[in-house]
Amino acid sequence: MLTAFAQAFKTPDLRKKLLFTLGIIVLYRMGTHVPIPGVSYKNVQICVDQAQQGNSLFGLVNMFSGGALLQITIFALGIMPYITASIILQLLTVVIPRLEALKKEGQAGTAKITQYTRYLTVALAILQGTGLVATARSGALFSGCQVASEIVPNRSIFTTITMVITMTAGTAAVMWLGELITDRGIGNGMSILMFISIASSFPTSLWAIKKQGHLAQGWIEFGTVILVGLVMVALVVFVEQAQRRIPVQYAKRMIGRRSYGGTSTYIPLKVNQAGVIPVIFASSLLYIPALVVQFSNSTAGWATWIKDNFVKGDHPYYIISYFLLIVFFAFFYVAISFNPEEVADNMKKYGGFIPGIRAGRPTAEYLSHVLNRITWPGSLYLGLIALVPTMALVIFGANQSFPLGGTSILIIVGVGLETVKQIESQLQQRNYEGFLR
Repeated sequence: MLTAFAQAFKTPDLRKKLLFTLGIIVLYRMGTHVPIPGVSYKNVQICVDQAQQGNSLFGLVNMFSGGALLQITIFALGIMPYITASIILQLLTVVIPRLEALKKEGQAGTAKITQYTRYLTVALAILQGTGLVATARSGALFSGCQVASEIVPNRSIFTTITMVITMTAGTAAVMWLGELITDRGIGNGMSILMFISIASSFPTSLWAIKKQGHLAQGWIEFGTVILVGLVMVALVVFVEQAQRRIPVQYAKRMIGRRSYGGTSTYIPLKVNQAGVIPVIFASSLLYIPALVVQFSNSTAGWATWIKDNFVKGDHPYYIISYFLLIVFFAFFYVAISFNPEEVADNMKKYGGFIPGIRAGRPTAEYLSHVLNRITWPGSLYLGLIALVPTMALVIFGANQSFPLGGTSILIIVGVGLETVKQIESQLQQRNYEGFLR
């Protein structure tokens, strides 16, 4: 990986792309520290220091924003609205025939869906920004903080609208920066911004574990966490690269005087076909009961039961529910993102077949059977990786934004591998001497 980056910096056009990407990253990180108008920066810092010692209800969104959410900055919402909009459009593509037809139209249809994603991102940013401002004004953003209700001193309608518009504009700017990286830089812009947001909290969180440790002034705990992190990265890299290759043979066809087909290829089915989406779905769904209790301020029996069992991540009910939801969403997402019937029809249309399997419906049934078998280990692997923060909560007394959490490791390793692959492919395209040999 380091060799690829070193060679990329030696290539003039790739060096420009890398420097452009680094410039956008610096600009993005600067925006995560600029507070929005109408917020008391002093009171926010007091509450943030107290929140870091406990569990934050908004830990997942705060992680994706690089810590900007709890700081209430112009990039407080980060790329979460865009991620949510992309997932919603992807799910609606299976349900709405118009979107499915656009998806099949190639580049023009993809551009139209991207435009819809932008509009939905702005709408979600307005909705989430309004919710964040209302939560900050009520003091519920930092429950237990003495100055939580004084974070927004001026509660006029004009100030509230200004705060919502500022955060919405910040989300649009983040989306624009991500697209700039995609067009003029290296890799997928949104993925890289997500990578930077998560990685930016690593040094602070790791040093906090060292300060809270008791063995050899905390160095034993610090070294243990680093070792566990390296083992997790190796495991994630191994599983993310694992795939089942279904061999496909294309028959020869004579069209005029030319012969087409006769080639062999394969269909790569990844063990973790769903990626990190099931973990995000499960985490978001488990936040809903705690949010309902927090905003309702109810003291009924059901509210007390939720506070006791579903607010802290180390409770057995929470752990079991989290694991089962990840397994369920892994199968659900694979079912809507990979259509065996469509793949079988396309193979049959172009004269392709799996050796030993008849074309058509038997091929679709075979692909569905293989996909179900490899999804089981993939979903169990996701569930176990996602439970690492819970084990850290018990062993090290860490908070729920533990730096080596399953979601963060999956995203960082996935984005890192994809970016390195793109750099290596662009280097290979420019290595004309290698092609001549």
